[in-house]
Amino acid sequence: MKIFDLKKMESNENRNKNVFYQVKEFKARIIELPSDGKILPCEMASYVVFYIIEGTAEITVNNEKAIIREGQCLVTEPAILSMRTKNGVKILGVQIMQQ
Repeated sequence: MKIFDLKKMESNENRNKNVFYQVKEFKARIIELPSDGKILPCEMASYVVFYIIEGTAEITVNNEKAIIREGQCLVTEPAILSMRTKNGVKILGVQIMQQ
């Protein structure tokens, strides 16, 4: 068993260092975007769970847009994802590999 304090964890510019837990079936990371930050469209081959720890983000999943706020969670099948934020956001991202 491991316990992580997501509110105190910080992300790193090196994307791979943001992963704080990884096994064959899934990996978990902290994603932080500054004000006016964005993630360009990327094709995800895994299922993805985003939980908003702080802030608000607009997430696009296969051209469908949604706003998610602190305390909300988005779950998606493999898709093309992008994200942007006006005031900054801190997210728990979990990728779940297909079997």
